[in-house]
Amino acid sequence: MSNIKEIALLSGVSKSTVSRVISGHGYTSQEAKDKVLKVIQELQYKPNAIARAMVLQRTHNIGILIYRRDYPIVSHPFYGKIIDAILATAARMNYSVFVTTDHEMSLRSADFMMEKRVDGLILISRLEQNVIDHISKFGVPYVMVNGSTNVDGVVHIVNRDQEGGREAARHLTGLGHRKIFMLAGPQDHRSHHLRLEGFRDYMQEHHLDISEDAIAYPVASTFEAGYRAMSEHWEHFRQGAYTAVFGTNDMIGLGAMKFLHEQGLSVPEQVAVMGFDDIDISSITNPPLTTIRVDTQQMGHVACVMLDKLIRENSVKETILELKPELVIRHSTSHQDT
Repeated sequence: MSNIKEIALLSGVSKSTVSRVISGHGYTSQEAKDKVLKVIQELQYKPNAIARAMVLQRTHNIGILIYRRDYPIVSHPFYGKIIDAILATAARMNYSVFVTTDHEMSLRSADFMMEKRVDGLILISRLEQNVIDHISKFGVPYVMVNGSTNVDGVVHIVNRDQEGGREAARHLTGLGHRKIFMLAGPQDHRSHHLRLEGFRDYMQEHHLDISEDAIAYPVASTFEAGYRAMSEHWEHFRQGAYTAVFGTNDMIGLGAMKFLHEQGLSVPEQVAVMGFDDIDISSITNPPLTTIRVDTQQMGHVACVMLDKLIRENSVKETILELKPELVIRHSTSHQDT
C-alpha cells in the first residue's frame, strides 16, 4: 500500500515535504509540490485511500457521534436501528464510518473524529451547546438526528414527535379512556418533551385536560426507569383509578407494563398500556405493545444522504426533515368498558 515514504521516494523529495503538501501547512516550493501531486495522481489509480484523499482533499470517512447519559448506547433498541441504517447507506456510498459514544457530554469524542480527518459528522441524540460550538469550529459539515440546536442552518432529521403524541392521545381517547396516567421521559430531551406536549395539547383541545398529578417523569428513557416510576406512583395511580398508561417511549411503557402485571392487573382488560418508537421487542411482548412507530431506518438513511450532499455541495435547501409517525395498534390497548 502506498504511503508517505513511497510518495517521497517516487517524487524525489523528503517525507516532511510530502507531509507539508498533504496538510497544506508550511512552505513548499511549487516545483516540489508539483512533483508530489504528480505522484499522488498516479497513485490515485491504485487501491490507496490515502492517495485519493490527498488528491480530492477528502478521506471518504464519516463519523457518528452518539451522546447519551445512560447506557446502553450503541445497543440501544432505538439508536441501534438508526446506526444500522447509516452504516448500510454509507457502505453503498463508499464511505467508511467511525462510531464513537459519549455519555459525559464531553468534547473528547469530537476531537477523536477530527483526528480521523472525517469528511462529515452525524450527531445523534441531544447535545449540549458547548459540544455544538466546539464541533462548529472545525468547519466540518454535520447533521443532527433526533436532536436539536439553535445554530442556524444545521440540518436536522427528526420525527414529528408532537404529532405522534397527539396520535397517541387520539387513540386512547377513541377507545373511551379518560383517566390516563403518563410516564413522560426526561424533558430535557426533544422527543420526550414534544411527545408529552402533543398528547396534552390534544387532550386540552377536547376538554380532557391532564393534571400534573397524572404525570410522572422517569429519570431516564429505560425499562428500569419506567418500572421504577410506575412503582413509585403506584398508590397515587391506584387511588386515581386510571384506565390507561402512556409512556413517551416503548422502554418506559414496557417497564410500566411489567410492574402492572406484577400487581395482578390484566393488560389491556384492566389497564391499557401504550408506548412510542416501535422498537423490535414491542411486537413480541405479552401482550404486544401498541405504539407510535418512528421510521428509524429512514431516519438513518436520510441522515447519510444529507451529509453526503453537504460534503459535496456545501449546502442544502432543506434544513429540517421531519418524518411522519405511524400508529401501530397491538393488543396492549382495548376499549374501556363504560
